[in-house]
Order: sequence, then C-alpha cells, then structure tokens
Amino acid sequence: MDVGITIRNMGAASTREEMLAAALAAEAAGFESAWITDHIAIPPDDAEGSGGRYVDPLITLAWLAGATTRIKLGTGVLILPYRGALATAKQVASLQELSAERLLLGVGIGWMDAEFRALGVDRHQRGRISDETLAFMRRCFEDDVVEANGQPFLFKPRPPAPPIYIGGGFPHALRRAARYGDGWLPMRLTPQKLAERRKVYAQMCAEVGRPVGEIIAMGGVDASDPDAARAALEEFAEAGASRFVLGFRYASIDAFKASIEPWVDLLEDGRLASA
Repeated sequence: MDVGITIRNMGAASTREEMLAAALAAEAAGFESAWITDHIAIPPDDAEGSGGRYVDPLITLAWLAGATTRIKLGTGVLILPYRGALATAKQVASLQELSAERLLLGVGIGWMDAEFRALGVDRHQRGRISDETLAFMRRCFEDDVVEANGQPFLFKPRPPAPPIYIGGGFPHALRRAARYGDGWLPMRLTPQKLAERRKVYAQMCAEVGRPVGEIIAMGGVDASDPDAARAALEEFAEAGASRFVLGFRYASIDAFKASIEPWVDLLEDGRLASA
C-alpha cells in the first residue's frame, strides 16, 4: 500500500516557508505523495481553522514540484465547477509536464453555498458542470486537436494524462468515478464501509464497461503505536484501498515534523514496509 500525507495550504501553516518545509520533510520521511485541498472564497462567518486563507492548489503544487524530486503531488480535491474547463485542462497539463508526471488529480463537485454565490455559479448545476469538465478534459489528453464551442484548437503541451480520482458523496461520486475517473477517493470511511461501497463501485464500473479503478482512502491513523498503525492500514488494504492518505491538523512545521516522525520506520520507498 502506498502512503501519502496531507499538507496544509490553509491557515497559519500555509506560508511559503512552512509549506515548502512540510513537503520536503514528507519527501525525506518516505511518504509516497503529498496532498492539498481547495477552497476559493471562504465567508467571514465560516473561517474558523483557516482564517479564510487558502493558497490555490494548482499554483501551490506547481511551486512544490520545483522544490521536490520524488514525492507525488495530489489535489484532495480540486473543485471542478469553480473553474473553466479549458483553463483547468491547460493548467493540469502544464503541471503534469513540469512536475515530471507526478500529479495525482483528485477532483470533486464542491458543497459550500457561499463559494458558489461568490463565483456566480448555480450550485445545483455543479454535478452537470463537473461531468462536462471531466469529459472535456479526457478529450484534451487524447488528441492534439480539440474542439470547444465550435472552435478547433491545439492542446499542447499534452503529456500523459494524470490519473483522475473522484471524491464526493455516495452514491453520486461512485457513479462519476465509474464513468469518468481512474479511481475513487473516499474520505473518512471505516474499512468495513469502504469494502461495502467498493462492491457498489465495482458494479457501477461493470455497468459502463470500464475496469474498477484504484481506491485511495483518506483519513487519520495514530502512529504512536506502530503495530496498531500498521494493522489499521492493512485493514484498509484488505478492504480494497491501494493508497492511504494520512490527514491531521498541525499548527506549525515543528508540529508537523513531530507527527510524521513515527512513520519513518513504517515506510519503505513510499509504501507500507513489510512487518
């Protein structure tokens, strides 16, 4: 099982110095991937924990790509209806090429009413917009010449497409993952619930004639007891997850480094080491 970790691109811990230090520390500790989240317009009455500060995910990952060499770079998740389809596809392709194909593209449809209002986007259309963006993005990575709004154009650079993982609520995210994704990105599920929903995901993939994609589980695991942490990840692996992304809050880079220190002995080349 590959093991990734979230890095805070929000709040006080999202300065350029602290994000860079966290990414380098995660790479040095042996994590396979580093993941960040996406918000674009936090209202004043809902800013607890972040102060309304969120650094753009694609720009942040592009910057971290230039400072790291091995660790993969993930969005967990990029909200598709917040951005135009063509501009997003261009940014994703550019990041994939400049990072030497290290991008792991987790996507979602969003949920915060205030952000949709600030953007002037109908929240009730977010599923349709996301599906259209995903279908368009697929076309962009399949051919140099793409058409949008009746206008053919050259889509370059066109590196190999990054894997696309669909996050979101059950069952809509599973259906979207089966149709458009390379995998499913559930958050905060128990291994038991993950195994149950994997069966539904497999059935939906079969219905549209596509193979079952990779499953990435995101959540928290306490590594203060290494044996218990290993057992917890092995449960997720048995439930069908091939990657686990560790998430936790931290207030400073020192707190981040202290939290990941127990993981050093649990990891080998980005994966859960053998017992």
